[in-house]
Amino acid sequence: MAKRFVFRLEKVLEYRRQLEDQARMALAEAQARHDAQARLLAETEAMLAAHNEKGFGDSATEADIWLWRTYREALERDVATARAELERLASILQTCRQEAVLRSREKKLLEKLKDRQARKHHVAENLEEQKEFDEMATIRYKPQDH
Repeated sequence: MAKRFVFRLEKVLEYRRQLEDQARMALAEAQARHDAQARLLAETEAMLAAHNEKGFGDSATEADIWLWRTYREALERDVATARAELERLASILQTCRQEAVLRSREKKLLEKLKDRQARKHHVAENLEEQKEFDEMATIRYKPQDH
Protein backbone atom coordinates (compact mmCIF):
# COMPACT_ATOMS: atom_id res chain seq x y z
CA MET A 1 0.00 0.00 0.00
CA ALA A 2 1.48 3.32 -1.07
CA LYS A 3 1.88 5.96 1.61
CA ARG A 4 0.62 9.44 0.89
CA PHE A 5 3.31 12.11 0.44
CA VAL A 6 3.39 14.64 3.26
CA PHE A 7 5.52 17.76 2.92
CA ARG A 8 6.62 18.61 6.43
CA LEU A 9 7.21 22.27 5.61
CA GLU A 10 3.72 22.82 4.15
CA LYS A 11 2.81 25.41 6.80
CA VAL A 12 6.05 27.29 6.12
CA LEU A 13 5.30 27.18 2.38
CA GLU A 14 1.80 28.54 3.00
CA TYR A 15 3.27 31.31 5.16
CA ARG A 16 5.74 32.17 2.38
CA ARG A 17 2.85 32.33 -0.10
CA GLN A 18 1.05 34.76 2.19
CA LEU A 19 4.18 36.90 2.50
CA GLU A 20 4.55 36.95 -1.28
CA ASP A 21 0.91 38.02 -1.70
CA GLN A 22 1.37 40.78 0.87
CA ALA A 23 4.53 41.98 -0.89
CA ARG A 24 2.71 42.04 -4.23
CA MET A 25 -0.14 44.05 -2.72
CA ALA A 26 2.32 46.52 -1.17
CA LEU A 27 4.05 46.83 -4.54
CA ALA A 28 0.77 47.55 -6.32
CA GLU A 29 -0.14 50.16 -3.71
CA ALA A 30 3.29 51.82 -3.97
CA GLN A 31 3.01 51.84 -7.77
CA ALA A 32 -0.42 53.49 -7.57
CA ARG A 33 0.85 56.19 -5.19
CA HIS A 34 3.88 56.80 -7.41
CA ASP A 35 1.71 57.10 -10.53
CA ALA A 36 -0.70 59.49 -8.79
CA GLN A 37 2.20 61.68 -7.66
CA ALA A 38 3.67 61.66 -11.18
CA ARG A 39 0.31 62.87 -12.53
CA LEU A 40 0.16 65.59 -9.86
CA LEU A 41 3.68 66.75 -10.75
CA ALA A 42 2.81 66.86 -14.46
CA GLU A 43 -0.34 68.89 -13.74
CA THR A 44 1.55 71.34 -11.54
CA GLU A 45 4.30 71.75 -14.14
CA ALA A 46 1.64 72.36 -16.80
CA MET A 47 0.02 75.01 -14.61
CA LEU A 48 3.38 76.71 -14.12
CA ALA A 49 4.14 76.62 -17.85
CA ALA A 50 0.71 78.04 -18.68
CA HIS A 51 1.12 80.76 -16.07
CA ASN A 52 4.57 81.72 -17.41
CA GLU A 53 3.30 81.71 -21.00
CA LYS A 54 0.29 83.86 -20.13
CA GLY A 55 2.48 86.47 -18.50
CA PHE A 56 1.05 89.42 -16.60
CA GLY A 57 -0.28 91.29 -19.62
CA ASP A 58 0.37 94.69 -21.16
CA SER A 59 -1.86 96.77 -18.90
CA ALA A 60 -0.71 95.20 -15.62
CA THR A 61 -0.35 97.34 -12.56
CA GLU A 62 2.39 96.95 -10.03
CA ALA A 63 0.01 94.96 -7.82
CA ASP A 64 -0.86 92.64 -10.74
CA ILE A 65 2.82 92.03 -11.40
CA TRP A 66 3.40 91.28 -7.70
CA LEU A 67 0.45 88.85 -7.65
CA TRP A 68 1.66 87.19 -10.86
CA ARG A 69 5.18 86.73 -9.43
CA THR A 70 3.90 85.50 -6.07
CA TYR A 71 1.67 82.93 -7.76
CA ARG A 72 4.56 81.82 -9.99
CA GLU A 73 6.81 81.37 -6.95
CA ALA A 74 4.09 79.36 -5.20
CA LEU A 75 3.75 77.13 -8.27
CA GLU A 76 7.53 76.67 -8.40
CA ARG A 77 7.52 75.63 -4.72
CA ASP A 78 4.67 73.22 -5.45
CA VAL A 79 6.65 71.71 -8.34
CA ALA A 80 9.73 71.31 -6.14
CA THR A 81 7.67 69.71 -3.36
CA ALA A 82 5.95 67.38 -5.84
CA ARG A 83 9.33 66.35 -7.30
CA ALA A 84 10.74 65.60 -3.85
CA GLU A 85 7.66 63.53 -2.99
CA LEU A 86 7.92 61.69 -6.31
CA GLU A 87 11.55 60.80 -5.57
CA ARG A 88 10.58 59.58 -2.10
CA LEU A 89 7.78 57.45 -3.56
CA ALA A 90 10.16 56.11 -6.23
CA SER A 91 12.50 54.97 -3.47
CA ILE A 92 9.62 53.26 -1.64
CA LEU A 93 8.51 51.66 -4.91
CA GLN A 94 12.00 50.26 -5.50
CA THR A 95 12.11 48.86 -1.96
CA CYS A 96 8.70 47.21 -2.44
CA ARG A 97 9.84 45.77 -5.76
CA GLN A 98 12.93 44.24 -4.16
CA GLU A 99 10.83 42.85 -1.30
CA ALA A 100 8.39 41.24 -3.75
CA VAL A 101 11.25 39.62 -5.68
CA LEU A 102 12.79 38.31 -2.45
CA ARG A 103 9.48 36.86 -1.22
CA SER A 104 8.88 35.23 -4.59
CA ARG A 105 12.33 33.61 -4.52
CA GLU A 106 11.79 32.28 -0.99
CA LYS A 107 8.44 30.75 -1.98
CA LYS A 108 9.83 29.22 -5.18
CA LEU A 109 12.71 27.69 -3.25
CA LEU A 110 10.30 25.86 -0.93
CA GLU A 111 8.09 24.82 -3.86
CA LYS A 112 11.11 23.30 -5.61
CA LEU A 113 12.06 21.47 -2.41
CA LYS A 114 8.50 20.13 -2.15
CA ASP A 115 8.59 18.94 -5.77
CA ARG A 116 11.97 17.23 -5.30
CA GLN A 117 10.81 15.49 -2.13
CA ALA A 118 7.55 14.40 -3.81
CA ARG A 119 9.44 12.92 -6.77
CA LYS A 120 11.85 11.17 -4.42
CA HIS A 121 8.92 9.80 -2.41
CA HIS A 122 7.15 8.50 -5.52
CA VAL A 123 10.33 6.85 -6.82
CA ALA A 124 10.85 5.15 -3.44
CA GLU A 125 7.21 4.02 -3.38
CA ASN A 126 7.48 2.61 -6.90
CA LEU A 127 10.65 0.72 -5.99
CA GLU A 128 8.98 -0.69 -2.88
CA GLU A 129 5.95 -1.75 -4.89
CA GLN A 130 8.15 -3.38 -7.54
CA LYS A 131 10.06 -5.20 -4.80
CA GLU A 132 6.79 -6.54 -3.38
CA PHE A 133 5.68 -7.72 -6.83
CA ASP A 134 9.01 -9.46 -7.37
CA GLU A 135 8.74 -11.22 -4.01
CA MET A 136 5.19 -12.34 -4.80
CA ALA A 137 6.28 -13.65 -8.17
CA THR A 138 9.18 -15.54 -6.57
CA ILE A 139 6.90 -17.10 -3.95
CA ARG A 140 4.27 -18.14 -6.50
CA TYR A 141 6.77 -19.48 -9.00
CA LYS A 142 6.73 -23.24 -9.11
CA PRO A 143 9.39 -24.84 -11.21
CA GLN A 144 7.95 -27.48 -13.47
CA ASP A 145 9.84 -30.73 -13.86
CA HIS A 146 9.77 -32.35 -17.31
